Amino acid sequence: MKKNTDIQEYIDGILSGNISLVSRAITLVESTRPEHRELAQQIIDAIIPHSGKSFRLGITGVPGVGKSTFIESFGMQIIEKGFRLAVLAIDPSSQKSKGSILGDKTRMEKLSAHPAAFIRPSPSAGSLGGVARKTKETIIICEAAGFNYIIVETVGVGQSETAVQQLTDFFLLLMLAGAGDELQGIKRGIMEMADGMAITKADGSNIEKAKAARGEYARALHLFPPSESGFIPQVLTCSSVNNAGIEEVYNMIDAYHRHTISNDYFHKKREQQNQHWLHQTIDDMLKQRFYDHPEIRKTLLHLEQELSKNQISPYKAATELLKKFR
Repeated sequence: MKKNTDIQEYIDGILSGNISLVSRAITLVESTRPEHRELAQQIIDAIIPHSGKSFRLGITGVPGVGKSTFIESFGMQIIEKGFRLAVLAIDPSSQKSKGSILGDKTRMEKLSAHPAAFIRPSPSAGSLGGVARKTKETIIICEAAGFNYIIVETVGVGQSETAVQQLTDFFLLLMLAGAGDELQGIKRGIMEMADGMAITKADGSNIEKAKAARGEYARALHLFPPSESGFIPQVLTCSSVNNAGIEEVYNMIDAYHRHTISNDYFHKKREQQNQHWLHQTIDDMLKQRFYDHPEIRKTLLHLEQELSKNQISPYKAATELLKKFR
């Protein structure tokens, strides 16, 4: 009875926008304890009919591009228009200690103090794509709590960073100007997936460099095939310090939203994302059950010793483990 009461308390609290219960529910989602995961799943199942009404914005960029500073400036713009905003900031986890600094709240002082904003830093926990494994469920909780905009700030541009596109409606790529050859090191896959780009820190002596970079990136985008959405990606410049160009970035994103709603791409993309996360979740659950199996853990230690002595190939060891798992 106590367990059922707790679940209903979480559900009622989330649907009423209780930030304390929203935070506690996200903690359950991120927990690795089986009892927490079971409780979290019951909560998600109950609130999912109340989700899906927000606009999800993914923001990525190279380290040092000013993602957190941009989000604070852009987030205040959203709030001033009468919307509620949730920011899910993904911090990289150390491969050695598995810990994260989770310092994004300290870099968004004005936004974190605003009653219409909710900032949740989360460790990436080793998940690929720069996106925490439980971010999808966290988005559902924030949407059910009534947040109109969900921003997912990713770790930074990496080889598998494009997984953010499978979570969001608009993928904004932030870039720097004046860091050498503007096209050097651009990852084609990330640029092709970007629905829009913004050159940050376009202020002071950097304004002309930002304008030049804007031209270079715009020409590069024209070399790519047309996007499925039918929306032509734009390249803008902005300064989070001076709040210059932030309104233009908002207008670009809003124009994309209206365009994709009108041609039904918005809903089709969300359907595709749900299918993607179904298969991703199956992969994650199979992997977790495999490594949690007591016989697998025991056999794995033995096979690892044989591998270190070069007595067995990795392929054969994996085959034996999978046979035992079946």
